[in-house]
Amino acid sequence: MNVFVKSSFAVAITLITFALMPRAAAAPFALKSGDHVVTYGDSITEQKFYSNYVEAFTLTRFPQLTIDWTTAGWGGDKVTGGEGGTIDVRLQRDVLAYNPTMVTVMLGMNDGGYRAFDPALFDIYAKGYQHIIDVIKAANPAPRMSLLMPSPFDEVTRPPLIPGGYNPTLVKYGEFVRDLGQKNGFMVADLNGPVVNMLQKANAADPALAQTLMKDRVHASPACHLIMAESVLKSWNFPATVSAVTLNGATGKLVSTDNTTVTNIVASPTLAWDQLDKALPLPVAFADPLVQLVLKSSDFVNALDKQTITVTGLPAQSYALVIDGQPIGTFTRADLAAGVNLATLATPMLAQANQVQSLTDWHVSVHARLYRHIPPYTTPASVLDDEDKAVVVKQRAAAIPVTHHFELRAAN
Repeated sequence: MNVFVKSSFAVAITLITFALMPRAAAAPFALKSGDHVVTYGDSITEQKFYSNYVEAFTLTRFPQLTIDWTTAGWGGDKVTGGEGGTIDVRLQRDVLAYNPTMVTVMLGMNDGGYRAFDPALFDIYAKGYQHIIDVIKAANPAPRMSLLMPSPFDEVTRPPLIPGGYNPTLVKYGEFVRDLGQKNGFMVADLNGPVVNMLQKANAADPALAQTLMKDRVHASPACHLIMAESVLKSWNFPATVSAVTLNGATGKLVSTDNTTVTNIVASPTLAWDQLDKALPLPVAFADPLVQLVLKSSDFVNALDKQTITVTGLPAQSYALVIDGQPIGTFTRADLAAGVNLATLATPMLAQANQVQSLTDWHVSVHARLYRHIPPYTTPASVLDDEDKAVVVKQRAAAIPVTHHFELRAAN
């Protein structure tokens, strides 16, 4: 056997061996039933937007999981604490008292002093951040933590306020957080880079509207917090797929499904079927102009929110999609063959997800009043606690998917 034949034979064997090797399973989602997540930070966390999204998105994607959530943000906080108390008071009262199984930490915006990088301030930050980890480890020797690199100071939609800008300081703080997380085996999410990238694209598309994404340069709008939530969820191995269905429209045969069950397929005269997904689409306010700008300027939908139906072999040129008797939209044969993402459309499933988001907003509001329940009391703590528990029950019930009836009616 000559050298060329031997080489070709070896390459072929290698390719066959590689093809037959089992594919590595996707990493599981970081949370599980029974977890209690405490989201700790400063005023950006106190806004309760990214943490609210993370809670609602997890509930809609994993309705079978029972997870408790607490947001423990306090305006002005640093690694040393702030108006809510020293760091040791804050950690004991606002974190460890909840017996968390997952703690997220995002600090740094105030620690950098809103000026060019200062080694003395950074030393305080580094030692203070390590102290936070040490205190949590003392309470739980094997803690599960997510360290969140500080979100940006907006110097994209407007010029820097200081020479060289303040965000480079936050980037350096974020690099420290990343390295500290890797050293300790914690999950790390970058809340700076992806937001800056989104701001750059948004600013190029619509400078006036982009300026409203972070009006004071520090506190992001709810739409902007979508990208922050995306970064957290990506670090937790959040799956992109809500559900996926592929049908052969000519034969009415089911080709494939993912995270859903399809039954009662009828091929003629109208292609119809029943579908019970295991998850809901993300409750995103798609009609909001700021949200639209953020989604156009990011990979959010493709990364987190794909609920597709794909139908091949259809004879007509276009079809009207109807779900539970509700018209959803008209799509060409080519659109359906390529796959239509229902997650961004006004479907009954999105309406249900929006109910979950409304209940999550309620839960977050009640818990915030309970968490920051400082005398003089306007509502007894016991009443707030009962209300908190009741809304959680409603949240979880609202997140359970139901069966929907799909029809594709020839439109021409």
